[in-house]
Amino acid sequence: MNLDKFDLAILKVLQDNARASLNDIGAAVGLSSTPCWNRIKRMESAGVIRGYTVDIDPASLGFMDTVIVHVTLESHSEETLYEFGRALAQIPEVLEAFLVSGDYDYYIRIAVRDTRDYERLLREQLYRIPGIRHSKSCFVLRRLKETKLPLTGPGAGPAS
Repeated sequence: MNLDKFDLAILKVLQDNARASLNDIGAAVGLSSTPCWNRIKRMESAGVIRGYTVDIDPASLGFMDTVIVHVTLESHSEETLYEFGRALAQIPEVLEAFLVSGDYDYYIRIAVRDTRDYERLLREQLYRIPGIRHSKSCFVLRRLKETKLPLTGPGAGPAS
């Protein structure tokens, strides 16, 4: 999908505040409500906009720790990768999982209440997934940066 400067501006407004009204979006990007609505619907249909969400502070719900788990699997067959991904999808504490290149096969971001909660998750869920050869856990001490996609400035938007 080709995105123009108005589409990128709309995305920036929505990325900053997904609850912005059509009037607010239009005012911010220099279009009336109807063209904004049409552009948003087109981007939703094309899959550019995947959904709308709420940013929740994990600590406010008792999830005080984030753990990055590096996992190496015994096998790299399509079936093994599929089953591992399916198993991870069943663990609510798993926030993100990435199949990566390098020394490990997966990087997994997990939210837990504390170290005991993490130990429970390891014993009861993660280590019961067949095919794990090795894992390494790193507790996040502090988040240094969390950002949104760069939609303005150099490198913004799709490559031309």
